Amino acid sequence: MQLTLDSQAGVNTISAVSPGEIRVGERRIRSSVLIGVRDIIADWPVPAISSLDAAAMDAIFALEPEIVILGTGRTLVFPDAGIGALALSKNIGMEVMDTAAACRTFNILASEGRQVVAGLVIE
Repeated sequence: MQLTLDSQAGVNTISAVSPGEIRVGERRIRSSVLIGVRDIIADWPVPAISSLDAAAMDAIFALEPEIVILGTGRTLVFPDAGIGALALSKNIGMEVMDTAAACRTFNILASEGRQVVAGLVIE
């Protein structure tokens, strides 16, 4: 699925989503990843949302988001309730959706100037 959105200079924009891959600009990403407004952390060690743990969330929190978008793969799968509690304890909003929806949502929030980080499971 091609995503089209006017991009701001220096702000990451997810340009396409397909099974097993997303593109940020022309960069192809084929493994789970963290994408912030200006940062890309490749090879995020979360192959499935069931393996999301406090250490993986700490990598997200290090990017200092105001909101976290979790993309859970091809289908929506909710993480353990403790994961949401971690975000809440840091006053960080968190939304969970399938990865394609997470990519679209990331682009919208980033274009609005929000400090957003997407944790995306790529299957």
